[in-house]
Amino acid sequence: MLKFFKNKSKDLPQFWKDYEAKFQEKLPVEIADNRFVVLDTETTGFDLKKDRMLSIGAIAVKGKSIDVADGFEEYISQETFNPKTVKIHGIIQNERIETLTEEEAVKAFLKYVGNSVLVAHHAGFDIGMINQALSRMGLPKLKNKVLDTVNLYRETRIISNLINREKSYSLDEIAETYNIDIKDRHTAAGDAFITAMAFLTILGKLNADRKLNLKKLFRI
Repeated sequence: MLKFFKNKSKDLPQFWKDYEAKFQEKLPVEIADNRFVVLDTETTGFDLKKDRMLSIGAIAVKGKSIDVADGFEEYISQETFNPKTVKIHGIIQNERIETLTEEEAVKAFLKYVGNSVLVAHHAGFDIGMINQALSRMGLPKLKNKVLDTVNLYRETRIISNLINREKSYSLDEIAETYNIDIKDRHTAAGDAFITAMAFLTILGKLNADRKLNLKKLFRI
């Protein structure tokens, strides 16, 4: 059995092995020393198996600030088209934008993200879409640790006794609470930036006593 897994590992492409190798490094204990990659995907719909990513946007957060120079945005060429979702993301079929194949975009994303901690709003969906793409490429799932701003935001509401445990807070609601400009809403890069701003505000509230570290953050 062990021999089977060793042989399977040898068949994986070099770019995946390079990505995987980065996880031999331990993540720093302190939050400020970590690189977080806040991401968003725009998709043809909400079915993880049937729908496809139209774009991936991401931006890095490190040292309690957004690194605007450390961003990622790729549009993905595809055949699947859903006119209903065009009203949301504005990406239309055959639009004159530079695109990559799904495999090229995912490969570029893996190189960009490395072993950073991933952050997303309703993270299960965005991570799920990327993992489905990886599966179509015959690759394992993402190895990165993941934080969901929905869960983190709920924790700030618990602190203030304003929690509604049944409510799934939207990014618009959190942005309104924190007075975050949403003019670039519903583009992958724009939503990633809005989420990054919300993430930093949430971290500040969760770390009011200055005792929060990465391990405690993952427990939330």
